[in-house]
Amino acid sequence: MATRNNVYKCPKTGSLVEVLVGGECELGDLQLLKENTTDAATEKHVPVVEKVEGGYRVTVGEVEHPMTAEHSIQWIELITENNEVLRKYLDPSEKPVAVFKTDAKDVYAREYCNLHGLWRSK
Repeated sequence: MATRNNVYKCPKTGSLVEVLVGGECELGDLQLLKENTTDAATEKHVPVVEKVEGGYRVTVGEVEHPMTAEHSIQWIELITENNEVLRKYLDPSEKPVAVFKTDAKDVYAREYCNLHGLWRSK
């Protein structure tokens, strides 16, 4: 069963797949990524969500996450109470920060680190 917003990784290629519409599905070799389960520094991976005028700022980690070609945050997303997903893809030359414009009141953030996997805000 594929559930909306679940993220899967192909163990052969490293490709990521996010479920847009849930339902019965043959997932084959794809592996479900679980949030906040990798043995890594939480202070550099858990997204911090801050309310700002017109939306939210998401910063990856209480301590800034490194951004190099070898180790970086690939994307940050904000998910609202209505399951609206706002996403920013990052380049290793950018800081691991995103600002999302939304009127939503109840949100959480996720990010994907190329070495340490999927992380979710508190």
